[in-house]
Amino acid sequence: MASMLAGCTPWPEEFVDRYWAAGHWRGYTLDNLLRDWALQYGPRTALVHGDTRVTYANLNRRVDRMAAGFLLRGLRPGQRVLVQLPNVPEFVITVFALMRVGAVPVLCPVSHRASEVSHLARVTEAVGYVGPSTYQGFDRMAMAADIAAQGPFLRRVFTYEAPGASSPYGGMSTDPSGCHYFPLGSVDAPPERAVAQSADQVAFLLPSGARLVPRTHNDYAYQARAAAELVSLTENDVYLAALPAASAFTFGCPGIVGTLSVGGTVVLAENPEPAECFTVIARERVTITSVAPADAQLWLDELPTFQADLSSLRLVQISGAPFHRATAERIGPELGCHLQQVFSLPEGLLTLTRPTDPDETVLTTQGRPLSPDDEIRIIDADGKDAPDGEPGELLVRGPYTPRGYYRTPDAHSFTPDGYLRTGHLARRTPDGSLIVDGSTGES
Repeated sequence: MASMLAGCTPWPEEFVDRYWAAGHWRGYTLDNLLRDWALQYGPRTALVHGDTRVTYANLNRRVDRMAAGFLLRGLRPGQRVLVQLPNVPEFVITVFALMRVGAVPVLCPVSHRASEVSHLARVTEAVGYVGPSTYQGFDRMAMAADIAAQGPFLRRVFTYEAPGASSPYGGMSTDPSGCHYFPLGSVDAPPERAVAQSADQVAFLLPSGARLVPRTHNDYAYQARAAAELVSLTENDVYLAALPAASAFTFGCPGIVGTLSVGGTVVLAENPEPAECFTVIARERVTITSVAPADAQLWLDELPTFQADLSSLRLVQISGAPFHRATAERIGPELGCHLQQVFSLPEGLLTLTRPTDPDETVLTTQGRPLSPDDEIRIIDADGKDAPDGEPGELLVRGPYTPRGYYRTPDAHSFTPDGYLRTGHLARRTPDGSLIVDGSTGES
């Protein structure tokens, strides 16, 4: 097994062998998978945002050119780069371009402000930041400049501007701390020979509270592929990314990566408000989307005030317990599609109800684990396995649940035999479905 990023805990060899033998891990990096998808689905539409449409061939070409541009501006394999972009095509292009360089994107929610972003920059020793100059009235570049002034690492800031927008940060410049500013649109160069990478290396880092989860190419490609198979995604599907693209739920459950893996179309919306999403669903004939319980409630409540045609929807995924049964029962009759309850963690555990599950299971549980090699324990206060139906702390290990947080030695978070202590309370039903009841307060 190739050496992982320093500060990460590898899976033990016996588990590596098991996941390879089972066919879960296949040795493809995510950026190389994108090359394959571009060859297979070239002229099909990969991304949609407003009036912008990007084909698979063009997506891969732009990733190639941006990767070369990043190399030209001094980024190197293994270096960490904070990515804090809204749901725009540039988010997908930037993340894949950094992976193609061998750099490690740190996916920052757009809701994070200075305290959270500076913490992530400090922990990762990030050398770069990619974000809008301003967004939702907040000056991101001033924030990046402050972070750069606090330490010796952050020295490259790439500014994204929406088409037609102008910014005081629009031209290349250098501030007194030696931090260089580049318009993201200028990060473009003729493609060079691909950087050789191993699929067991870290593809990107996902925040989980104040901690960071290292996700490898092998484990994440498996998660997105298996989730796409479970919901029967095909090239005819259109996925609406309504929640932040940087979230674990939206990026790969199956989300953006899973949709691209089958040649489908990803439609990017910058917020989950009904006014925006209903219009987009009708215009783009969206077939699948994922939202939080509060968003689903709002969609149902505001549906009568809109004349939108939502007949293309076949599946709405809801993640976030608890999802009240009364609201769950309204999804099918009022939105005209199937409901899928999901429980997802940045750390990797993904449980989902199945299309063949009885209504009672879909309405009242968060489903069963994605992988046959997900090992689940529910333990009581004494650390003993709780019987079915009894609540306890949810523990998991498996082929897409890393064995440690990045640069965070935390013996409490993992058991000696490698189970993640999720910090969530759960109960198991007789058919193996989970009902996630909340937090233990210790995560």
